[in-house]
Amino acid sequence: MRLIAALLATLILVPPPAGAEGERAGDFDYYILSLSWSPGWCAREGDERQALECRSGADRGFTLHGLWPQYDFGWPSWCHSGGRDPGRADAALMTDIMGSLGLVRHEWRKHGTCSGLDADAYFELSRRAYESIALPAVLEDLDRDVTLPASVVEDAFIEANPDLDRNAIIITCKQGMIEEARICLTRDLEPRPCGLDAQRDCRMRDALMPAVR
Repeated sequence: MRLIAALLATLILVPPPAGAEGERAGDFDYYILSLSWSPGWCAREGDERQALECRSGADRGFTLHGLWPQYDFGWPSWCHSGGRDPGRADAALMTDIMGSLGLVRHEWRKHGTCSGLDADAYFELSRRAYESIALPAVLEDLDRDVTLPASVVEDAFIEANPDLDRNAIIITCKQGMIEEARICLTRDLEPRPCGLDAQRDCRMRDALMPAVR
């Protein structure tokens, strides 16, 4: 009996999965604004899919991946909101900053449903969040492939956004490339420190950043 009690006590102390699914809509602590480096995504996946946003002349640098509700530790996803999915026409209104209808719909179903907002309000807030961050011109105008420390990308964002603290931005890498800039925001879209579980900056000193097409 003592062994069983000890095992039960251990199980009780184990925290829930960071990315549990089906939580109550609107129950979260802050947002992560996820900005994807589009040329890198194109090189890794988009070209093979023949994605329109990867064509020559698309002129896309950092695009909106999503606005993600977060807990101080972990995040909700696929919440039971009862809200309708955005229609094709509504979703198309976001493709200028998100790239594709498929991404818009996926972001609503996985993350937007957890915001406590309907689809229209969620995407209006997402656009406001995207427009609240100044994208570094030196990167948005990148006309050749470069190899650089990931910390340089963080420095560029902080220079372009003086009110952005280093604890509020995360740079991620994937397959040797700069992947995303993730910026932590309050519900009112003010920069705030990221949760400790989210603070996983890329440490690469030779990350590839493909040129804007």
